[in-house]
Amino acid sequence: MPGATVVGLKFVGTISLGLLTGVSYSLSNLTIPSLLGLPSATTAQQTFSRLQARGRTQLSALTTVTTTTLVLAYALSPRRARHPYLLWTALATVLSTGGDLWYSAQRRKAIRQGNLPDESDAFVNGEELRKGMERFKFVQTIRTGVAGLGFLMSVIGIWGDGF
Repeated sequence: MPGATVVGLKFVGTISLGLLTGVSYSLSNLTIPSLLGLPSATTAQQTFSRLQARGRTQLSALTTVTTTTLVLAYALSPRRARHPYLLWTALATVLSTGGDLWYSAQRRKAIRQGNLPDESDAFVNGEELRKGMERFKFVQTIRTGVAGLGFLMSVIGIWGDGF
């Protein structure tokens, strides 16, 4: 029965990583360009703030599920079936969050210095908002690449396992 559990964990981790890659891709290549086309900076700011909050929730949930299932699959595998691709894929998933951590730190610093409006500000500078959206898009593009590389490793690893 442990074999079936390990196979299930591998598939759940791989599918979650695929979803993580897809969400990051859609944020960077579909959603942000649409927000940049909104006519009002105030509306764009409100929408962007909601998008960041909801996106952060979804991405962190997918990152947690992916990392946990892949590390558990490695830990529960018999010694002869402990393939390092599980750990490398989990590491790629964790590394994909590095851009988000950097972006959040930069955003807090800019708000503290008064260079970027807080969500509660009535006045929204359109140029600063555009720069913030472009930074967010860049971070999500990097996340897409790193998570996509992990997804590719995971698919090749599962294929190599013979599942």
